[in-house]
Amino acid sequence: MKTTINITDDLLLRAKRLARRRGKTLRALVEDGLREMLKREGRSVPRRVRPVVFGKGGLTAEFRDTPWPIIRDTIYRDRG
Repeated sequence: MKTTINITDDLLLRAKRLARRRGKTLRALVEDGLREMLKREGRSVPRRVRPVVFGKGGLTAEFRDTPWPIIRDTIYRDRG
């Protein structure tokens, strides 16, 4: 597919030099860069964090099935 993008002159020159050094076309270099960014984006899926608990019995019943952001907000609520 053909598309048009606006790139700063300096960035384009640097990309062309890098493509030449690697024996690639500018198109291949841009496609590789886009693939890498999309792969990184796919890895940034939020993970469910299991809190480390010290002492007896673990979390209280109030927080046992509560997501970490709510627990964190509750802990820091009064620290304005």
